[in-house]
Amino acid sequence: MNMDINILAETARRSLDPFFNPKNIAVIGASRDPYSPGWVIFKLLTEAHKAGKLKAKVFGVNPKGGSLFGNTLYKNINEIPCDVDHIVVVVPARYVPKVLEDAGKKGTKVATIISAGFSEIGNVELEEQVIKLARTYGIRIIGPNGLGVFDAYSGIDTMFLPYNKAAGDRELLAAPRPKPGFVMFISQSGALGVSVLDYMYGEGLGISKFISYGNKADVDETDALLYALEDEKTRVVMIYVEGIKKQGKKFVEIGKEFSKRKPIVILKGGRTSAGARAAASHTASLAGNIKIYDAVFNEIGAIVCNDLTEFLDTTKALAFQPPAAGRNVAIITNGGGAGILASDKAEMLGLNIPPPQDDLLKKLKTAQKEGLIPPVATFANPFDLSGSATNESYKVALEYVLSDNSYDAILLIALHHVPLLTSEFIDEIANITFKYKKPIVAVDVGGAEMAIWVREKFDRLGIPAYPTPERGISALNALVKYGTFLKKHNLLNEYLNKWTKPTR
Repeated sequence: MNMDINILAETARRSLDPFFNPKNIAVIGASRDPYSPGWVIFKLLTEAHKAGKLKAKVFGVNPKGGSLFGNTLYKNINEIPCDVDHIVVVVPARYVPKVLEDAGKKGTKVATIISAGFSEIGNVELEEQVIKLARTYGIRIIGPNGLGVFDAYSGIDTMFLPYNKAAGDRELLAAPRPKPGFVMFISQSGALGVSVLDYMYGEGLGISKFISYGNKADVDETDALLYALEDEKTRVVMIYVEGIKKQGKKFVEIGKEFSKRKPIVILKGGRTSAGARAAASHTASLAGNIKIYDAVFNEIGAIVCNDLTEFLDTTKALAFQPPAAGRNVAIITNGGGAGILASDKAEMLGLNIPPPQDDLLKKLKTAQKEGLIPPVATFANPFDLSGSATNESYKVALEYVLSDNSYDAILLIALHHVPLLTSEFIDEIANITFKYKKPIVAVDVGGAEMAIWVREKFDRLGIPAYPTPERGISALNALVKYGTFLKKHNLLNEYLNKWTKPTR
């Protein structure tokens, strides 16, 4: 299968790459109406090209011709005086077949179909007609009824969502795009997708590519996984899915092999009867029996999340930290209550919080006698450095715990409120963690400016940070789950040997 998946991945990269790295892109349905998707998409692409972010040349097609944003609008794609390898289709559904036929004759390779009005409203025949035409001309399709693609590196952005919206007499950032990063996000829901992008922007979590595939007439999550397999800018793939209506067996085969190289994080919509009914009316998906889906996701080694918060927290941890070699967790804290809550959550998730063995305990008590760790600190695990914790006490405790083979992962709770802990401690802690391939996540509780600053600083240094102990432990549990999958296939050591700290 390894040889097969490599061949399949190379084929996927060749056929799908024009979505993300086209030489020329045309918006079919570029509009002069500033409230229309065709206006927004054409404007975003044109501005990105003028700013040098997008290398591809941008063309607009409108049957009335004219010009827009200083660019000629062509009445038909055939009037464009060069090849067009990627088209973005934003015309009424009934015109899409003609658009594809014209594009096929032009030699177009891929089509992002934003237009809705297909199988999601029962118009199955029209969608089948589109699929047939695309196959006839060898055009790959993303959509219809989605947002298409966003590539933070190449500048491709087919989302019809303006960055800013009016709020009274001001314009506010409404639909931001995340900075370049290491996460590919695949979403069957466009609205949920852009909401997650908004959250990722706020959290400073970068993205490599975003794919909103809507009805999945052609390109689906299996194709996207194959494309991501050798994508150097993608370290983890997150998938929001409502139903897998085709390529089910292939999805399992590809997913299982993919997870041996990169983690997959899944949030499944339609887990209940009410949710399944909503999914069916949303993207024409067959949500199916959730037990079957869970069994499939477990077989491929995916990390399955129960809600949106867990989905995002898990992805952040897997993007920046190595998998854990086992289930033994050390909790280092300067707040007893926070440590207790973390311990409770860890045990609920099946993680172990073992007390230190004699050698580690001796080192910590010696450091305590030497004044490096506060005299009131306790070491039962949680390792509670108390409200008297200093930068030095964190450094000493972390170094000893990280170097101890009894622990596979570390939860570092650093409440910024205590008086002796200075802002420099984050850099000092990060420098220690860089020496080990052992996962660590951080927690600082609070909503004040300092709490936000601390978490953002940890994140920038590649240590995922969370606002509650429970969320920190859940993220750490995802690293344990992924490590367990790799160990099952005798791949953990090989994976860790290749793992390198990502640089933002």
